[in-house]
Amino acid sequence: MVMLETLTTGDQEIRLAANNAEIEAAQALRYRVFFQEMGARPTPEVAAAGRDFDRFDPFCDHLVVIDHTKGDGPEAVVGTYRLLRRSQARKAGRFYTADEYDISPLESLPGEIMELGRSCVDAAYRTKATMQLLWRGIAAYVFHYDITMMFGCASLQGTDPSKLALPLSYLYQHHLAPESMRPVALKDRYTAMDLLPPDRIHPARGLASVPPLVKGYLRLGGFVGDGAVVDHDFNTVDVCVMVKTDLISDKYFKHYDRKSRPAGNLERNPG
Repeated sequence: MVMLETLTTGDQEIRLAANNAEIEAAQALRYRVFFQEMGARPTPEVAAAGRDFDRFDPFCDHLVVIDHTKGDGPEAVVGTYRLLRRSQARKAGRFYTADEYDISPLESLPGEIMELGRSCVDAAYRTKATMQLLWRGIAAYVFHYDITMMFGCASLQGTDPSKLALPLSYLYQHHLAPESMRPVALKDRYTAMDLLPPDRIHPARGLASVPPLVKGYLRLGGFVGDGAVVDHDFNTVDVCVMVKTDLISDKYFKHYDRKSRPAGNLERNPG
C-alpha cells in the first residue's frame, strides 16, 4: 500500500479514497455537481443510484478532500479528482480521453503518464485553500509515481461552440501544444477552435474567459490539443489539456522534491 505525506489545510485533509464507501461518496459529489448543478444528462442507472459512475472508476485512484468538521467518513468528502495511470488504463482497455481524442502522441511518450478527470468541489468549498489542497495532493501523487505528463478533458459550460468562441480561439492561438505531442479530436467529433481572428482577441480578455480549472492548468505551463468536442450528455464543450510536470511552477510544487522519500498516510485505494 502506497504511503505518502499527510496533506492538510485547517480542518481539511486530502488523500486517496480508503474504501468503497469513500469512492461512492466521491461519485455522489460528482452527481450533485455535474447532473444537478451543471445540467448533465444521467443514464437511468446513474440517476437511480444518485452517483456519477462509469466503467473506468474501478481502475482509477480517487483523490478526495475530507472536511473533518463533517466527520471522518464518506459524509465528509467535499472534493475529488480521478487519476488514471498508464498501467491502470491498460487494465481498463484505454484512457477515458481516447473516446474524444487521438492521444497516441501522448501514449508514445516515454515515462509515466496520468489522466486527470472528474474534478469537482462542493459549492460551499470552492475556495483558494481547497483548490491548493487538491493541487498539493496531485503533486504528491505525481512525484510518488514519477509522472512526466498529465492530461485530460477539461470542460467549458454549454454545447454551442459559437458562444464559446473567445475562450476556444484564445486557447488555440496562445496555448496549442507542440505538434509532436498534440492530441487531435477524433474526426467524427472534431469541432474547430480557431473561431475568431487573432486581432479580435486581447490576451487578457481571452484568459479571463477561460474557466478557472483550465486557467489553473495554463498557469502550470499547460497546452491544449487541436479541436474541441461537444459532449451533450455532460452539457459541455471539451478541450484536451496536458501539462508536462517538469514545467510546473514552484507555486504549487515548491514543497516537494523528487529525490525525497515522503512519509505519511495518503493511501492508495486497496485493489
